[in-house]
Amino acid sequence: MNLALFDLDNTLLAGDSDFEWGQFLTRKGIVDKEVFEARNVAFYEQYKAGTLDIYEFLDFQLQPLARHTRAELDAWHAEFMESTVRPMMTPKAQALVNEHLAAGDIVAVVTATNSFVTGPIVRAFGIPHLIATIPAQENGAFTGKPRGTPSFQGGKIERVESWLESMALNWSSFGKSSFYSDSHNDLPLLCKVTNPVAVDPDATLQARAEAEGWPVISLRG
Repeated sequence: MNLALFDLDNTLLAGDSDFEWGQFLTRKGIVDKEVFEARNVAFYEQYKAGTLDIYEFLDFQLQPLARHTRAELDAWHAEFMESTVRPMMTPKAQALVNEHLAAGDIVAVVTATNSFVTGPIVRAFGIPHLIATIPAQENGAFTGKPRGTPSFQGGKIERVESWLESMALNWSSFGKSSFYSDSHNDLPLLCKVTNPVAVDPDATLQARAEAEGWPVISLRG
């Protein structure tokens, strides 16, 4: 039995769903354009630089979920999927996912982006498991706060191990464990699996992959 883990943004997707969701809310006039867009861009630059404070970011990113009903949010997300996400779902990415599924591997997406944004995307890929940052809910409404450990940097290992434990599994249960990612933020989990794969990597991950002899692939096009 093998394990196949995928980062989502800029890995399976040819773009960043977290950032684009913020831009979508801005275009719709759901959030204040001048204030929200500037902070959204600033946080995205911090993420790429490896300096993001995940809790500060989540305080910003989860607030719009708390201000609207689930019906409103679900309707906006359906529009977001068609206008923004599906064009970022490349045939190469889908083919790689299908290859692992056909092989009988346990397949999951492991992403820092919250599960409200990513759940429908992961289901559209046909991937059965999602490990994402969890936006807390009370009585069916989002609170604007995260629940538990964010699925970010070293937190991804903690969340994956808890998920495996819930299925009475651990790393040694697998003959091969793969993780596909574009980002140096994912180096902790990349170093944990037996088959780390750099996908359209940023410069830092590209250099590390070359130094370690890790495979480097592209899922664009």
